[in-house]
Amino acid sequence: MEAILYICHGSRVKEASAQAIDFIKVCMQAHPNSIQEYCFLELETPTIEEAYERCVQKGATRIIAIPVLLLTAVHAKHDIPVILNKMKERYPAVDLKYGRPIGVSDKMVDILVERLEETNVRVTEDSLVLLVGRGSSDPDVKRDLSRLADLLRNRLPKIRVQECYLTAATPSFGEALEFAEESRTNQVFIIPYLLFTGLLMQSIENGIKKIQKKGKQKFILCRYLGYHPKIEKAISERIHEVSGGGAYVSNYA
Repeated sequence: MEAILYICHGSRVKEASAQAIDFIKVCMQAHPNSIQEYCFLELETPTIEEAYERCVQKGATRIIAIPVLLLTAVHAKHDIPVILNKMKERYPAVDLKYGRPIGVSDKMVDILVERLEETNVRVTEDSLVLLVGRGSSDPDVKRDLSRLADLLRNRLPKIRVQECYLTAATPSFGEALEFAEESRTNQVFIIPYLLFTGLLMQSIENGIKKIQKKGKQKFILCRYLGYHPKIEKAISERIHEVSGGGAYVSNYA
């Protein structure tokens, strides 16, 4: 019997964990005949080990593990596979398949455009759009967010789009705000490339509050990605990729 294991990041903010669980429960509705469990890599329960064991106890003979992460970074390449490999050793008779993160696609850019449009503020040619990613020391994260920024530029002709990062990569969000302040841009749109709320979203809000006190420009904060049918579809695509016989991958290296 096949099981699907949805692996979320985890957060110290309870609202973020609740949002992740609600989102996964919606995703589960597309696969009613499978054993399904959600879990968190860190900071929240159930853990990957706990949810994996639940799948086995329910009779799973094959587990499809899906990292519910936006981009491919250390968590997807190393941290999650390390835990999954240990569980595979514990239950060698259970087949294990590991899927890809959500990744870069036109669907994700569609959502970014929606987040801009729902502000009801026109994105003019003198606007600046900051695409704010979580950040990582992994170069693949910069590559992927740059690709998303390029795709967004193609959708917003003549509009400046600048990617930046909240942690471990440059330009930082703070540096991007300084750049926006020094420019002659009248309005700055900020799109958090985050699945859910949490401490990183709070840091974006705090950064905007500080710079808004200077009153030089208008800063418009868009919603984080949150639940969206196109993200749900992307998750389903990742499941189908590996349920069709793809091999388990211990890492992305």
